[in-house]
Amino acid sequence: MSLKTSFDDQNPVSTSHDPEEVRMSNAQSLPIARAVGVSSPQANGTQRSAEVLKVSTRSRPSAVAGAIAGVIRESGAAEVQSIGAGATNQAIKAVAIARSYLNEEGIDIVCIPSFIDVSIDDEERTAIRMLIERR
Repeated sequence: MSLKTSFDDQNPVSTSHDPEEVRMSNAQSLPIARAVGVSSPQANGTQRSAEVLKVSTRSRPSAVAGAIAGVIRESGAAEVQSIGAGATNQAIKAVAIARSYLNEEGIDIVCIPSFIDVSIDDEERTAIRMLIERR
């Protein structure tokens, strides 16, 4: 199963044309991790590879949850990024829903939140980064 992580009309995670969402999708550079909330393996330069799902205010939590569950089943870890209170609210709801989806299959997940600086149109923004992985 392959999930796209860019914001386009075919991505179940992204269902709107929110300006913030479009700006986040146009970011060409990789996020720059801040030290706040970053676990020690990542601080040493060994970053885990996880599918990045970008959530906006208008993303449907059930669709995001399905994407999270699919990525967890496939690779064992997913990363969810959101900018702003509304997007973070949708992302948290999606993690809770994904946990219930996966719990039915005997899979338990944990969510490790942190801050991350992302460059969008040559402007630095602070996003919430949630690493979701099997417990």
